[in-house]
Amino acid sequence: MSNGKAKDNKLAAGPLGFWARYKENHPNIAQFLVFFLLSNGITVLQLVLMPVFKSIFAQTSLVSTSFQILQFGQNFDGSPYYVFDYAAGSLSSGGGGGLAYFLAVQITIAIAQIINFFAQRSITFKSNSNIWVAAFWYLVAYIIITIGAAAAQGFYKAPIYDLLMNTWGLGSVGETTADVITMIINSAISFWVFFPIFKIIFKQEPEKQAE
Repeated sequence: MSNGKAKDNKLAAGPLGFWARYKENHPNIAQFLVFFLLSNGITVLQLVLMPVFKSIFAQTSLVSTSFQILQFGQNFDGSPYYVFDYAAGSLSSGGGGGLAYFLAVQITIAIAQIINFFAQRSITFKSNSNIWVAAFWYLVAYIIITIGAAAAQGFYKAPIYDLLMNTWGLGSVGETTADVITMIINSAISFWVFFPIFKIIFKQEPEKQAE
């Protein structure tokens, strides 16, 4: 019995005890740290999945299928500016990856965000609110953020790929590196936007807590 108490005291004085006390004294910071760690884990998952889906779709004719929608104005050179701009042709040949690249990106993000939804709801925010209501608003936020991130990608995607693949002459290595960089940027945008949204949709209802 005494050994059990000693073990409990040791745990309370160790890292777990420190974290418990920290959460009690700084709940918001602790919550953000958990959110940060989970978000980074999800980003790593995306970096693993992205090349897998990209290689799968690269073997299909979808690479030659252009996917350019939601035109808003023009680029500096006078060409049409598309929010989702995936011109036909592989990236290595100067194309935009076509529908194949679009699907690889979006399927990767979708899988990651589904996992992120359940992980953040259960672990970070410990929400007990209606899961279907939360899922609906999460989907709305996901669609808006996806469109916003895609619009922002129009400014940095092409220059990054051109720099690494052509200017620096890294070829396929440059393409893979550019994939990683663009995915990290996209994840960073989602990270800063999603946290305040999660604070709203992942609530803890006092009535259920009391029960």
